Amino acid sequence: MENNVGNKNGWKVLISGFMINLTLGVLYSWSVLKKALINEWGWTSSEASLPYSIAIVVWALTVLFAGRLQDKIGPRKVVTFGAIFTGLGLILSSFIQSVPLLIITFGVIAGGGIGFAYASVTPPALKWFHPSKKGMVSGIVVSGMGLASIFIAPLTTVLLKNHGVSNTFLILGILILFIATPIAQLIKNPPEGYVPAKPAKLIEKKNSIIVAKDYLWKEMLKTKQFYFFWIMFAFSSSAGLMIIGNIAIIAKTQANLENGFYLVSLLAIFNAGGRLIAGFTSDKIGRVKTMMIVFVLQAVNMILFANYSTPLAISIGTALAGIGYGSLLSLFPSVVADYYGVKNFGGNYGILYTAWGFSGIIGPIIAGIVVDATGTYTIAYLISAGLLGVALVLSFLTKPLGNSSEVELVEEDELLSA
Repeated sequence: MENNVGNKNGWKVLISGFMINLTLGVLYSWSVLKKALINEWGWTSSEASLPYSIAIVVWALTVLFAGRLQDKIGPRKVVTFGAIFTGLGLILSSFIQSVPLLIITFGVIAGGGIGFAYASVTPPALKWFHPSKKGMVSGIVVSGMGLASIFIAPLTTVLLKNHGVSNTFLILGILILFIATPIAQLIKNPPEGYVPAKPAKLIEKKNSIIVAKDYLWKEMLKTKQFYFFWIMFAFSSSAGLMIIGNIAIIAKTQANLENGFYLVSLLAIFNAGGRLIAGFTSDKIGRVKTMMIVFVLQAVNMILFANYSTPLAISIGTALAGIGYGSLLSLFPSVVADYYGVKNFGGNYGILYTAWGFSGIIGPIIAGIVVDATGTYTIAYLISAGLLGVALVLSFLTKPLGNSSEVELVEEDELLSA
């Protein structure tokens, strides 16, 4: 009976985390907002990139703090705080039109709010499920953030057309306040001493990392694997963030698509799909092997991206960028749990997540500078491909921690058919 109750509560927390991320995914519609800032307010590409890039950096820095905070006081309070701050940041953004002030309201306040909530939905979900399901759990929770643009980008486009930039910020902020705050009350950790049930038909097999000792953040920083993961995360996610933040403009300049907002939704679908696929795949073949596949896919796509000059080609490139980027957001939380344990996961992943914040500088800012200087994104694509090559090399150098329990859980049916 306890296992059944735990399973029901676990799924409730898992779906609630998914819904929180789905609601707070406003950041991924920035390419639509950026286009409006340029056209309606006369901002340059670099200026219109700044609030988005600052939001990414603040988001990542907030995760660093919020992850440890939710480990101490529980996730519900931290998620609630994040939902309120995100809504307020957007509402305040509706009252100003200057670059410095929008950096504060959208970049710092809303970006920080997203970070607080995002940091606090995956850790409790992981604690409710068996270690063999880490990839699945991470994939489902973070897929909400990827799927957000499916409805937020078209909604933002309609709001911009009918109400302008300022009122769009206001309406989005109010919606987030009234939707995300109640859902946040469902996020909670399992009770002390809770042990998730082992899935049926699973037995142990050697040669894969599933269970690790619980590292404190100071212990984690003493391992070289952490620094490999940090660089891999920063370099690989920069490509996806560059495309996400600029796809509407890329579509216009490369394929002459005036209404490129549908590409934001397409990217969102494949972004979410990549998170789910990578999560389930990595549970089967391992995190690092899955990362290698993703890095190669991303690098090839970046090399080819400048040649996508038709609606079909730009759509395919966008879909591949979405899959590649989305995969990272389920792989890196899972690999932190694999290598460093679940007990201190919030704080440990928060430290690694600063790499994602750094990628917000590498990708969007470089893209803005390059396009202002050259008029195209070609050089930015090639820089991204080179960074992905570095990430691929580091993935080959990443080895298991010596004191991890090397255990793989596989289905009995797989062994019988082998």
